[in-house]
Amino acid sequence: MKCIKAIKPTKNTEVGTMTRINDVDAESKVKTGFWAYIPKTEYKSWKNGQPKAEVTEVGHDMGGSYEVKKRKK
Repeated sequence: MKCIKAIKPTKNTEVGTMTRINDVDAESKVKTGFWAYIPKTEYKSWKNGQPKAEVTEVGHDMGGSYEVKKRKK
């Protein structure tokens, strides 16, 4: 099983649509150029409704402000 993501719009799919299909079908779709392979973790986070996002914390120090970026898991 492979996870793929639509990178170009078609009649039936929008850009960003992800799916998990068998290896043979995935290979044929990726060869068309409208789909690309993605990691399984990206597919799982999309499926669960948790988009990848970065959390930015802004703090103030005596010298000025600073930002700390953390990746959400």
